[in-house]
Amino acid sequence: MPVFWQRSAYALGKLVFVLPLLWHFGVERRPLPRLSRSAAGLMSGLAFGLFVSAGMLLLYFAGLRGTPPFLAASEAVRDKLLGLGLSAPAPYAAFGVFVSLVHSALEEYYWRWFVFGRLRDYLAFIPAAATGSLAFMAHHVIVLGVYFGWGSPAQVVFSLCVAAGGFVWCYIYHRSGSLLGPWLSHGLVDAAIFAVGYDLAIAA
Repeated sequence: MPVFWQRSAYALGKLVFVLPLLWHFGVERRPLPRLSRSAAGLMSGLAFGLFVSAGMLLLYFAGLRGTPPFLAASEAVRDKLLGLGLSAPAPYAAFGVFVSLVHSALEEYYWRWFVFGRLRDYLAFIPAAATGSLAFMAHHVIVLGVYFGWGSPAQVVFSLCVAAGGFVWCYIYHRSGSLLGPWLSHGLVDAAIFAVGYDLAIAA
């Protein structure tokens, strides 16, 4: 598929981030509340983000690099990057910065503020966070299946890790009332993923 169409499909898929606005203005018919810019939760987000990122990089470079699941994934990642026109270091790095800074913020706004926030209006914290985190995981299961194989141990384990991360980010947001901590944490994890992706598909 040409690069233009792959990029267009990716952009259209992100229209889901418009749903909270449609919900507020079309269903609830009220203005968006101001999102807290409090620094509360920043240290928790930083600590969790650094812990997960360091663990990912250590696990990959010390044990998983060159194993069959990751060798197979490297081909799939390389093909995807080629289709999106991101197979050179510069555009890949630029896309990584965008995902780590902007896309992570949009995901936190959608999954933690909107999905978890609405669930919390009707449920206690644990069922609201568990439901929101499983939905967040489901969003990633498809991607992991494409790169690691459907039903593979890697897909299952990494999907559960996504759910666990989503639960922690719900907790940080719940306790702090601010998305800044989860956003910082999420961005650090995304940056580590792109570092692994660079080794898999660009540097290889």
